[in-house]
Amino acid sequence: MTSAAHSPASRPGWKAWLIWSVGVAAYVLAITNRTSLGAVGVDAADRFMADASTLALFAVVQLAVYGGMQIPIGILLDRYGSRPIMTAGMLLMALGQLTMALSPSIGIAIVARILLGAGDAAVFPAVLRLVATWFPAQRGPIMVQFTGIIGQAGQLIALVPLAALLHATTWTVTFGSIAGLGALFTVLVAIVIRNHPPERDADVSVNTDTGVVRVVTSAIDTGVGIRAAWAHPGTRLAFWSHFTTPFAGTAFILLWGMPFLTAAQGLDTAHAAGIISVYVVAGMALGPVIGELSRRLPNQRSFALVLPAVVLQLLAWTTVIALPGPAPVWLLYLLAVALATGGPASMIAFDHARTHNPTHRLSTATGVTNAGGFIAALIAIFLIGLALDLQGAGTPETYSLDAFRIAFLMPIPLWLLGMTFILIERKRTRIRMGLDPERRR
Repeated sequence: MTSAAHSPASRPGWKAWLIWSVGVAAYVLAITNRTSLGAVGVDAADRFMADASTLALFAVVQLAVYGGMQIPIGILLDRYGSRPIMTAGMLLMALGQLTMALSPSIGIAIVARILLGAGDAAVFPAVLRLVATWFPAQRGPIMVQFTGIIGQAGQLIALVPLAALLHATTWTVTFGSIAGLGALFTVLVAIVIRNHPPERDADVSVNTDTGVVRVVTSAIDTGVGIRAAWAHPGTRLAFWSHFTTPFAGTAFILLWGMPFLTAAQGLDTAHAAGIISVYVVAGMALGPVIGELSRRLPNQRSFALVLPAVVLQLLAWTTVIALPGPAPVWLLYLLAVALATGGPASMIAFDHARTHNPTHRLSTATGVTNAGGFIAALIAIFLIGLALDLQGAGTPETYSLDAFRIAFLMPIPLWLLGMTFILIERKRTRIRMGLDPERRR
């Protein structure tokens, strides 16, 4: 056991920053891969002659695999460390995009999205582990926020250059180019990333509360670890916080935002791309602000940050769809900013997971937490597509404002469900921490 004061990780040098930089660059590419279909959703519908439910299925399958892989990825990270898991993830994404580039049918395209979701699932948790291993505990929350902020640049890459490349060339060239980048990063990650500093002879996790460094092995029974993590109300609070905050923005940026803004609201592609760009930039700008407020309000984060972000999204969303006609452009920009609060607010969930779990199950708790937002997103994406199909508005030619207005009611129950459980688990967590008195029966 080594104290943080004497740990090499307390004095990160150029190698730590190089490893983190490569990890973050890989995460940017992972986000580009994740959102690549959203920027060209109409083109995908035309290529595969897909209705709204089928188009939604692409994203749902991808997110389902991503969410389902979170706990297994956490276990593999504990056993093997970041380098091999991230390398495998980049390779799977490259294969997925190559398959997408060559796919002649919906079935093959779905296989491509499965590969993409599995590879994407490995990257963000692996970068978080690199932060914990190579940087001192006190820098952890800041580095996590920076990782999330920089990673969102991948959405801008998918939104502008990727769409421009597709319209200038072909589907095969566009997605083949992304596959080539994935292959390049597979090699780069394998060469540069290291699980732990050379002064250590084993991979470790760092307790960011105390700075204590411990070797973590796979000897702990996985089932026990999962049950123990979920049994703590702090983990459940983390899950529901991540379930509730980012899913609407994910559904918007991943698939339905561009069709809604163009086909339903009547904007041209350039103007719609500008609104989605504001969503990305606002999320990057709000990250440091919410991160600093989270640091200053450690026991009030749910009330002061998470729930207000959810309420703001809900109000902006319902206002836009309640209008009898197209929304004014300023309101669509406001919607983008409101949805952008979800990403930085969702990072608070990982701090809950870290705070309330010991090091030996930290990766498992992180996996449980990360799954929450993507479970909600896949439900929202699928229900919106299903609602459009049931109204006979399932193709780009039949999209309409009235159909989207009904379909966009689907996320509202998810917000209400999530807020309810945040309040319940927040109370239980505060009782567990001794901040609130236990209820008398």
